[in-house]
Amino acid sequence: MNRQWTLPHRTRSLAATEKRMRERDLMGYGGRPPAIVWPNGARVAVSLVVNFEEGAELAVGDGDAASERIGEVLSVVAPGRRDFGQEEIFAYGTRVGLWRFLDAFDRHERQATFYMCGRAVERLPALAAEIVARGHEPACHGWLWRPHADFTDAAEERASLVRCIDVIRDTTGQRPLGFCCRGSQSPHTRALLGELGFLYDSNGFDDDLPYWSAAADGRILVVPYAFDTNDMKFFHPNGFVEPGQFVRYIEAALGTLVEEAGRGRSSLLNIGLHLRICGRPARFAAVEGILSALRSLGDRVWVARRDEIARHWLSATARIGTD
Repeated sequence: MNRQWTLPHRTRSLAATEKRMRERDLMGYGGRPPAIVWPNGARVAVSLVVNFEEGAELAVGDGDAASERIGEVLSVVAPGRRDFGQEEIFAYGTRVGLWRFLDAFDRHERQATFYMCGRAVERLPALAAEIVARGHEPACHGWLWRPHADFTDAAEERASLVRCIDVIRDTTGQRPLGFCCRGSQSPHTRALLGELGFLYDSNGFDDDLPYWSAAADGRILVVPYAFDTNDMKFFHPNGFVEPGQFVRYIEAALGTLVEEAGRGRSSLLNIGLHLRICGRPARFAAVEGILSALRSLGDRVWVARRDEIARHWLSATARIGTD
């Protein structure tokens, strides 16, 4: 169910543009979310997301003005100098971490969504193709691992999106239908996604269920994402240190949502993972723990790819007349 939208007219007044940029939906479903039942009869959907961005991070060695600073430690290399150490920290993810994830998903019979950066796919086409061959969904994570909020020109952002779509489709044989960039989208992103035929956007952090965006320049389904249930917290001082902390946090989230499901409330839980973070041996214990926790819940949860979640949402809300 792909809808086509047009970009806002270039002659839109500055005042109208500023008004649109100030719009915020702080109400959401107003305490009355749709009572969606997922395909297996559960009311809790779970999305496993793995980020495939190694090689697409900013790196002086790749011609970027500066290198990414966030890693196992905060980089001490001066801006503008090549940071070999940071490059190697990222490389661990694709050299080693990826295979741990793929093997674990095979053993646990789980399919995930992989947020794929275009430059990473271009550099590692065989790995991207292997991911999709094993049944996982390729989603667009931007050409580079950077916020789309950096884009000030809609045409430049559109070209970047098209470039990412093309390389993922040509490499894996599947056209990406989902999008999520690092950080935040730009004021133009959702209109561009609609124009380019995306099924959903995941640059939303404000709900436990999908919803239609309220963008004045076009509508697209938002399948929200989350940072609290994300292994990036291992790289932040207010986050996880030991793998068991991450597992217990996920179990706490699942416990709350399953309990709410017993009272008729539907929800989506997002679990974000990174090849270079939880792909490390100690932290991979958290991945195994999370997969085991999901298995123990059986049909009380529905673990699915994000494109499957989006399609079921569209189908289910159409049947019950909810937009």
